[in-house]
Amino acid sequence: MSARPAVIADEVNVIYRVYEDSKPGIKQMFSKGRTHRKFRSIHAVKGVSFRLDEGESLGIIGSNGSGKSTLLMALTGLLPTESGKIKVRSRPTLLAVSAALRPGLSGRRNIIIGGLAMGMSKREIDERLDEICAFAELEDFIDLPMRTYSSGMRARLSFAIATAHQPEILLIDEALAVGDAHFKEKSAERINKIRSQAGAVILVSHDTAEVARSCERALWIEKGELRADGPTDEVVALYKAATHPNR
Repeated sequence: MSARPAVIADEVNVIYRVYEDSKPGIKQMFSKGRTHRKFRSIHAVKGVSFRLDEGESLGIIGSNGSGKSTLLMALTGLLPTESGKIKVRSRPTLLAVSAALRPGLSGRRNIIIGGLAMGMSKREIDERLDEICAFAELEDFIDLPMRTYSSGMRARLSFAIATAHQPEILLIDEALAVGDAHFKEKSAERINKIRSQAGAVILVSHDTAEVARSCERALWIEKGELRADGPTDEVVALYKAATHPNR
């Protein structure tokens, strides 16, 4: 029996507007009328297509500003597409370093809020709370406000919360980049566990070694265009040859 698709992207285009800050002239400074702000249209994702099956892990690599995170946001439905189609088997779970954990609340309270937001019951959260704390290695800090945490501590807790249950589709945006080698290894093991239970994982990262460790397949996106799709080692080699030709 062939694997069922978890995510299908078909000729996806994402265009958004960015307003420019222009220095006003004398006339505009003293004008009582409405001023018109200029904007630019950014074609961030250009006709990208791919299919991700259940049990697969897919890495997305590319230079800064290449459209990787924009594509991820479109897959979650947080950014509208200009054209093309996105089909997902279930609502993806998005894990990002910038995810809004509440800094004024303790780590424990953030676990409860995060778990409820993902559809877990209070009983399930209570049963897994100690395991989440242990995985994040925050047992001694879990009752302190999040604002006292380092970026690495916040990232570990965010990852532990997002993977506390079995997501059908897990999207990870640079979330492991701030972790140390030990935590990256733990995270890769958990990603493999999710895959083995027929979950699908998409990992966006600048760290090609991390992508190679966690994903058997990769996409290379550059300037919004899909440059390569295939086994991770082959795609990483193409990316490095193009971006670091003298290394």
